[in-house]
Amino acid sequence: MKDQKAGAKDEGGASPSGLIDARIAELNDWRGQTLARVRELIKLADPDVVEEWKWRGVPVWSHAGILCTGETYKNAVKLTFAKGASLADPAGLFNASLDGNTRRAIDLHEGDRMDEKAFTALIRAAVALNTSR
Repeated sequence: MKDQKAGAKDEGGASPSGLIDARIAELNDWRGQTLARVRELIKLADPDVVEEWKWRGVPVWSHAGILCTGETYKNAVKLTFAKGASLADPAGLFNASLDGNTRRAIDLHEGDRMDEKAFTALIRAAVALNTSR
């Protein structure tokens, strides 16, 4: 697992991975648990993923470009895939931001169960798309 750049620091000297750890801990509810599980699945799907911290507080996972972001809201964890409109989604995980020409998102709410196998395949497809260009 690599940070944005070797030794890269942000906001108060913390690494992007450390800032994501802190976000998960501060949420201290289902959103933190969901974000932690999604993060774990992303790392399993792509051991070379790079964690970043952008836009004053958004976890970002990249590999040759942004794969997805992990925003947290009061009632949802939103996983936005930067090039989601170009990805096949046979399991129908994308349920938000469906109108755009580029991005697609998965909104997870308390109690939702995500198809982890399909999510892992989606991450791998995003990596393949990013590295094919």
